[in-house]
Amino acid sequence: MAPAASRPRAEAALGTLPRRALAQYLLLLRLYPVLTKAASSGILSALGNLLAQMIEKKQKKENSQNLDVCGPLRYAAYGFFVTGPLSHYFYLFMEHWIPPEVPLATVKRLLLDRLLFAPAFLLLFFLIMNLLEGKDANAFAAKMKSGFWPALRMNWRMWTPVQFINISYVPLQFRVLFANLAALFWYAYLASLGK
Repeated sequence: MAPAASRPRAEAALGTLPRRALAQYLLLLRLYPVLTKAASSGILSALGNLLAQMIEKKQKKENSQNLDVCGPLRYAAYGFFVTGPLSHYFYLFMEHWIPPEVPLATVKRLLLDRLLFAPAFLLLFFLIMNLLEGKDANAFAAKMKSGFWPALRMNWRMWTPVQFINISYVPLQFRVLFANLAALFWYAYLASLGK
């Protein structure tokens, strides 16, 4: 009788776990907004790289279980030190510079994001990844020449609707998290360019 009686309690505890995690995240977000966004960016960026590696192994039909541990570490560092903090301040800047009451605020924010922030952020991504991989300036120039425009065009295709939703409907404190969840797949794409 005891196992059957404990099952509803265990199921109830599982139901409260996401609520407790969300409550903890909201508390951390309120107390340490930049650090919380940096940590979530780092974790989700690393997961994006792991996803890319697993997809690549599956596409090549490799049976080895070996994954490049340095890749997720580079992406975690990039997410923690660059994506999280920079995105936090960029969304605050947009909110301040183009307040919601300004006519066509969403369009202006989207244009700012897509035409200025996206190319600069992508350039920064290629530069920092080049440095973290220990490559020289020639490798960076070659990567920029071969990968920047295809990545930017894909960025505009994928991120424009995502950012429209993010800027229009997602509350300011959750915009970095929303973008990080979308970036899980974006980083998988970017990592596939590096191979």
